[in-house]
Amino acid sequence: MEYILMRLLWCFLLTSFLNVVYSAGSGLKWVRVNVPQYRVPGEMAQLQCDYDLGNDTLYSVKWYKEQEEFYRYVPKSTPKFNSYQVEGVHVDMDKSDSTKVVLKSVNWKTSGSYRCEVSAEAPSFVSAQSEARMEVVSLPDEDPVISGVEEQYQIGDEINLNCTSGRSRPASILHWYINEQQIQKPEALVQYSNEEHPKGLVTSTLGLRFVLSNRHFLGGSMKVKCVASIAPVLFREDTEVVQSLPVMRDLRESLLLVKNASSRNKEELTVSLLVLSIIAILIT
Repeated sequence: MEYILMRLLWCFLLTSFLNVVYSAGSGLKWVRVNVPQYRVPGEMAQLQCDYDLGNDTLYSVKWYKEQEEFYRYVPKSTPKFNSYQVEGVHVDMDKSDSTKVVLKSVNWKTSGSYRCEVSAEAPSFVSAQSEARMEVVSLPDEDPVISGVEEQYQIGDEINLNCTSGRSRPASILHWYINEQQIQKPEALVQYSNEEHPKGLVTSTLGLRFVLSNRHFLGGSMKVKCVASIAPVLFREDTEVVQSLPVMRDLRESLLLVKNASSRNKEELTVSLLVLSIIAILIT
């Protein structure tokens, strides 16, 4: 009899354990967050939180900016939806629900990490969360400007130029090109400190220094180009992966064209400055 009771107790415990394992495996499975990688001041932003509850029942969905809660959905509460004041976050309650939050008129303080936390009802009480980052950026209104151009040059003269970007946030990244070849030698580039302006806007300047020689000419001319790009470091992250995602690039170019002035005197050169039209490239 004692043996039979022990067997029954063992079967009961084993069955209970398997039920717990099955219940945990069939409950809340995952949470995924999708937010805009960038926004311009004044735009709206939709934050998406998708999740698979499995056999669980939803208890709540909560949204946080950094560590501050700004939105909550609890289906058994009255009202179901609530928002809380957080700097830079203005929720459009009419357009928000259990899987998305819409932010109105973003500003600089809207930038940050956004986290969605999903919790299940009893008996599992399981919670899962996912996080992503959004940046508010400002593109420059002007093309980069090349300064320091002389009226004429001769072979052996030093080219001494500066390229200055338009105001942007974050700062523009500048690159110099000679005949479409990017200049990467540190001795040819002069780094300047960024100039700061109101509202967090920044101007970048990069110098170019080199001695003019015959090898710089292709077909009797040489192109010197400055390219300003906006490529904010935007990334998404969750509990497993952190990946840098360059989401947007705004390219602007200024072109310096150097040509031979005379076939009889190849050492005399004239300089003309051409400004290219804006090139905007979006990388997704």
